[in-house]
Amino acid sequence: MGILSASVSFTLYKVEVQVSDELFKNIQERLRLYGFKEIEELSVERGAGWVCFDNWLDSSFFTSPFKGQYAVFSLRLDTRRIAPAVLKKHYEVALKELLQKKQEQGQKFVAREEKKELKENIRLKLLTKTLPVPAVFDVVWDMEKNFIYFCSVREKVQELFVDLFVRTFELQPILLTPVNFMLKELGFQEDDLKDYKPQVLVR
Repeated sequence: MGILSASVSFTLYKVEVQVSDELFKNIQERLRLYGFKEIEELSVERGAGWVCFDNWLDSSFFTSPFKGQYAVFSLRLDTRRIAPAVLKKHYEVALKELLQKKQEQGQKFVAREEKKELKENIRLKLLTKTLPVPAVFDVVWDMEKNFIYFCSVREKVQELFVDLFVRTFELQPILLTPVNFMLKELGFQEDDLKDYKPQVLVR
């Protein structure tokens, strides 16, 4: 769900160093530099990059990402998946044809390395025939408080976001869990939380 949905799950980060005005001025250019590149014509399983918050097909950022004190943009992740049964079928058909050619040449078997190479070639061929499935995750960066709201709680997506954010802005976003949020932002001391126990509230 996007940040404008009626309900949304997000992960909270903070940049704990002072961010220069120069970097904020160049956010749009940095986003453009690491903008999403289409992978439909490529034999790769995954492609990721930034896109415009207002238009997830726009990775050139013709529209400014600035909304008041916030920089708002999105992470687009396109993923291809080949069903194991599909890969197995095409591999076994190709292996049978290769073995037949080998036998016609007087050879009795297909070497292990040849099988490995054949399977990889089949996988790459199928990738080009499989349309990638897109997913978009919104990012809201409060430039005054340096909080970053990332609309995903999936660990692998979070790792991708942090990696791309660091490469784009040369800044390390720190994950704020409820406990370290209380310690870092609300002024609690560790002794205050020694008896803390998670609670499930039922209304």
